[in-house]
Amino acid sequence: MRVALVNPAWDFQGSVYFGCREAHLPLEYGYARELLRAAGHDAKIFDAQLCGLDVASLRTEVRAFAPEMTVVTTAPSYLFWRCAPPELRVPMQTVRALRDIGGLFVAVGPHASTTPATTIQKLGVDVAVLGECEEVLLALATAGAEEFGHVDSIAYREASRDSRGEVVTRGPLNASDMSALPAIRWERELIRRHPHHHHRFDSAPAVPGAELESSRGCPYSCTFCAKQNFRNRFRRRPLATVLEELDGLIEAGVRYVYFVDEIFLPDEPLLRALVERDVQFGVQLRIDNWSEGDLRLLGEAGCVSIEAGVESVTQHGRSLLQKRCRLSTDELTSLLTFAKQHIPFVQANLIAANDPEPEVERFRATMLAHGVWSNQPVPMFPYPGSPDYELRWGQADDRAWERAHEYYLREFSKFSEIQEQKPLPLSALETLP
Repeated sequence: MRVALVNPAWDFQGSVYFGCREAHLPLEYGYARELLRAAGHDAKIFDAQLCGLDVASLRTEVRAFAPEMTVVTTAPSYLFWRCAPPELRVPMQTVRALRDIGGLFVAVGPHASTTPATTIQKLGVDVAVLGECEEVLLALATAGAEEFGHVDSIAYREASRDSRGEVVTRGPLNASDMSALPAIRWERELIRRHPHHHHRFDSAPAVPGAELESSRGCPYSCTFCAKQNFRNRFRRRPLATVLEELDGLIEAGVRYVYFVDEIFLPDEPLLRALVERDVQFGVQLRIDNWSEGDLRLLGEAGCVSIEAGVESVTQHGRSLLQKRCRLSTDELTSLLTFAKQHIPFVQANLIAANDPEPEVERFRATMLAHGVWSNQPVPMFPYPGSPDYELRWGQADDRAWERAHEYYLREFSKFSEIQEQKPLPLSALETLP
């Protein structure tokens, strides 16, 4: 089967989205393509964002490929599945442009996993993948357009695509077997188009950057994190596979990688292997999982950027967020300042957790005095699929995204510097041309 893996030409006009707006490697498509090709299918990635394609150019390229199955994602990359744009405007536009030339249409991503019926209805696709998508896409391609209803971890309309039948969900949320996912072999031309060094601030990019994954999932269940329906259970990739993929990136000219792991945990074999390679990297982690010795090795391995999730400056606030943090604020501060002695850029992330403003400013001033950047607390979106959403409204239903978005705009009037300062309602966003 010919399978088109489409990453739309993302833009975030009027959105509350607070992820990075640069193009990133679509890791989920990279894995899926390797699995599909190994099974004899013809799979091709069409990355409209990374390659700078408008909708018309994307349609021309997809038409020439003549796919029998077309996959469209509802979030820019795995890096942002936990904080995806709430609106489906861009995927909707993409599916409309390709609908008559794409064969069987499949949606993947956080919306498809959390609110599959709504996603199928809004996008006009045939199938929504529940959970992580790599192995499910292989099963769909193998089953074919006529037999996809026998595949697990999907939702689809029970009747024909031309009618308005009930949406049926089949099987559990998929959690990929990380030991079975192969090393991704990215083309040099695609790498050349990726100059962005995600979350790097110590120097300007001079060579290509890339994204890489050494583990998936997280052992914690913080209230604000929308990972329950995908990338949930913590799993490591085999070290040999990670290094094979990394060495391919280095050979292609990459000298900076960002690990998209939800939580980068101490891993001495990986860090020792990184010491031996000509590459620098960035990570997101919880500083309370790291000792001074671990942090020293992290710096020696080439880490130049840490995004540390502190979230609240009080023990009470961290408890409300269910962070299960075993350290005091003073101990967190000590580790962050120690990390800055070995790593050029260290950030202590804060979110709006009702902490007393004087304590927040005292913490931020202390961090700044030691060269650690700490942001003004950011109001967090109550993502469907997060404990925060469920505590407020219960399980996500067909209006989950609208309900969360309405609440967010009603409760907050000040947003982070990377969000639109006058965001539009979800209904208006999804009807923009």
